Amino acid sequence: MDLFKKCYDFTRADEIKAMGVYPYFRAVEENEGPVVSIEGRKVIMAGSNNYLGLTSHPKVKEAAINAIKKYGTGCSGSRYLTGTIDLHIELENRLAKFLGKEAVLLFSTGYQTAQGIIPTLVHRGEYLISDKDNHACIVAGNLIARGASVELLRYKHNNMDDLERVLSKIEKDVPKLIVSDGVFSTGGEIVELPRLVQLAKANNAKLLIDDAHSVGVIGKGGRGTASEFNLVDEVDLTMGTFSKTFASLGGFVAGEAKVIDYIKHSAAALIFSASPTPASVASALAALDVLEAEPERVDKLIANAQFIRTGLLAEGFNVIDGRTGIVPVIVGSDELAFQMWRMLYDEGVFVNAFIAPGVPQGRQMMRTSYMATHEEHHLQQIIDTFKKVGKQVGLI
Repeated sequence: MDLFKKCYDFTRADEIKAMGVYPYFRAVEENEGPVVSIEGRKVIMAGSNNYLGLTSHPKVKEAAINAIKKYGTGCSGSRYLTGTIDLHIELENRLAKFLGKEAVLLFSTGYQTAQGIIPTLVHRGEYLISDKDNHACIVAGNLIARGASVELLRYKHNNMDDLERVLSKIEKDVPKLIVSDGVFSTGGEIVELPRLVQLAKANNAKLLIDDAHSVGVIGKGGRGTASEFNLVDEVDLTMGTFSKTFASLGGFVAGEAKVIDYIKHSAAALIFSASPTPASVASALAALDVLEAEPERVDKLIANAQFIRTGLLAEGFNVIDGRTGIVPVIVGSDELAFQMWRMLYDEGVFVNAFIAPGVPQGRQMMRTSYMATHEEHHLQQIIDTFKKVGKQVGLI
């Protein structure tokens, strides 16, 4: 059997391309934030995680340019050896203060961050308990840990009763880590953090919350899930990314100084990876400056998403309820997701088509997300376009 046979037999993407409805890997040629250029024409971007609209902010772009002039384009080594610059340390200190934690450690990507934390902290004979709908980066970290004989258990999505059932099967004095998204990246739901904290405390468990879609979106001044529920001191570790609110690239974990120091000196994902580039770190720092100076951007983001949520519900769409920047519209099949994506795109609105197995069968969706920089005329055009296309395909 040829190792590559599975590759030669993979035809699904070619079939969708032949139908003219392939929605992935579309090259953005120019990015103004709410409007982008794709294939030579302007479309409204309703699928980006650029929540505060900072990727095109003049101060953020200027900071990246100035960092390249001072430090060059890369750090040419890992943080552990020659790859640390003063900007890394400055961003770690600034983020720790912003999030109300003792210390922060940067990683090269958000995806890599979970792989740096989870298998580093949870070892053989200890338990890892994870929400079934956690992001793929957490799943990857879980699998690495399980490969090292960690006991991995999962509970039903955001279901604290099921988590309690899972925990009841484990001896209380056995070390354990519970991991959950703060804002779930597909549906935009917020974790039931007060009950989660209660269960963790009652069962001798530490708690890791992934705030990739939370920082800059919920909490006081955009400080994330723990801040949203006034539980900053009760969440042991918070991880996140710079690729969304912070308009850059990279990841971080925040927590107690001794724990962060242990991860810093033990995580293979950190020690053996090149460090975040100067431009990435400088742009994240500048984005944090803007967030702290203009917290009203968070309010504008949430208002924009609610405008869309209310408008689409009024038209009869099946919208997953929420109060974050993510507004998913259920369409129910892969075929309809591809068809509707293409029709929306042709009408000048770009969204994300989520299909099985990335989402459960019947939950295929147009996953839309919004920015603080969307104006009302952009939002109204999105609603009007959804209404037109939804009627054409018989969804409403």
